[in-house]
Amino acid sequence: MDSVNLADVASNLTRLIERAEAGEEIVIYRAGRPVARLMPPVEGISTTKPQRVFGQLAGQGYWVGDDFDDPLPEEIAKAFRGEGT
Repeated sequence: MDSVNLADVASNLTRLIERAEAGEEIVIYRAGRPVARLMPPVEGISTTKPQRVFGQLAGQGYWVGDDFDDPLPEEIAKAFRGEGT
């Protein structure tokens, strides 16, 4: 396992990725502390997100109120904008 300083990653990213593709594991350090690890993908683990199934909670007690997308009351809207207390 090799280590690289974060400042050197930007200028060497392509080479570091090629090394990871070849099976090498590289630890990235910032100020002497490890902050990330670059490694090849693990066999058998999917890197794609699962397909969403809409309506899968239908009939299980969840509901969205009719006023869900109505404008907020002014008092709450001001709090979100950071106005007043």
